[in-house]
Amino acid sequence: MKLPITEKFLLDVCDYAEKLDKTFTVFSYRKMKEYCYPSFYELKNQYKKKQTKQQFIQLIYYLKKNGYIKIKNLEQNKGVVLTKKGAEKVLKIKLKTSEKKKRSDKKWQMIIFDIPEDKRYSRDLLRKNLYSLGYKMLQQSTWICPYDVSKETEFILRKYSLDPYIKLFLIEEIAI
Repeated sequence: MKLPITEKFLLDVCDYAEKLDKTFTVFSYRKMKEYCYPSFYELKNQYKKKQTKQQFIQLIYYLKKNGYIKIKNLEQNKGVVLTKKGAEKVLKIKLKTSEKKKRSDKKWQMIIFDIPEDKRYSRDLLRKNLYSLGYKMLQQSTWICPYDVSKETEFILRKYSLDPYIKLFLIEEIAI
């Protein structure tokens, strides 16, 4: 699946941050020496080949304007920090691009939820993520999925602290 350049860049930023041993999702994008930041230098060069300097600046501006990244001063250098919105976008991209395998036991996963109105934003995010994982809606708060995505589902539930409002089931047969 071909991703837009902004989504590809966000994924690469996230992967780079994970390579830093999950210490802090920060990297410098200004003029750096190859010996100081070799991983990011390679990443920057990949994008430089595809785009001119002006296009790269526009890419950073777009991501900043839309709230996916923030520019910070870090130890006498400018750096880019992935925001909460940016991290959510990366999660959505990863879910969208991950390969989904049907369950070998032919069972279906079902999720039923009753999330309070004061957590509406989390509820809407949950629905979007369930759709990205391959779930289909039976009712507003009842979704089913033939794919083996239980780990991803549990990760999303923990990430948004929705465990108390959710019931997960493994269904052997669906008779509609």
